[in-house]
Amino acid sequence: MNTQVKTRTEILAMRESGKMLATILSDLIKSVEVGVSTKDIAILAARELKSLGAEAPFLGYQGFPDVICISLNDEIVHGIPRPDKVIREGDLVSLDFGVKWRGMITDSALTLIVGNPRDPQHRQLLSYTEASLQEGIAAVHDGVRTGDIAAAVERVLKKHDYGIIRDLVGHGVGHQLHEGPNIPNYGRANTGPWLKAGMTIAIEPMATLGTWKIKVDPDGWTVRSADGSMSAHFEHTVLITKEGAEVLTLRNQS
Repeated sequence: MNTQVKTRTEILAMRESGKMLATILSDLIKSVEVGVSTKDIAILAARELKSLGAEAPFLGYQGFPDVICISLNDEIVHGIPRPDKVIREGDLVSLDFGVKWRGMITDSALTLIVGNPRDPQHRQLLSYTEASLQEGIAAVHDGVRTGDIAAAVERVLKKHDYGIIRDLVGHGVGHQLHEGPNIPNYGRANTGPWLKAGMTIAIEPMATLGTWKIKVDPDGWTVRSADGSMSAHFEHTVLITKEGAEVLTLRNQS
């Protein structure tokens, strides 16, 4: 299903969903510490989601077994939370989370470093990958094409010679977790489907310090960089407006 122009009621529900998501992610960030397992974080996410009366769109999606994806270091996305996966000093931890509220879904992700980075390049990778997300969002407006967003993201990542993941993309979101069209993180401006005000999309750059190629673990879910290089992932759900973009999953940065 391609993403549709949302009604005022649906947009309101997505604003509320996005606010819940941002609140929970902000709390989860505080819980990411040395010695904590990824399952500990997932349990907290499930508890907060339940307390708000919202649903977990990730749980059971195509068989995914938890409410959140937590990926470490060379894992790019879709890491399954496990009690034996314990966070260490210097780890890169990506939290990818969704909230369903009144039938409408929002999706957001971020990557952080626990304690002191093992290499200055790790902090730069996170900074520039997040900057590429902001450039992608800045390109959004009524009548934008998916290639315009893709090209904006690519400009930042290519400048720093990062591996831009090609096999995983942004997407429409709202009624379903993944709606069309795909929104790649590389491409040419003035190509691809047109998007218009009232549509909601998830922009999510993924980059590595090495290759763009990926491999999937035997669990069938965890996606890693093929060369073992460190990776970063940032994502926001965005409402396209007449004036530009409204980020529905914006966290309080204070």
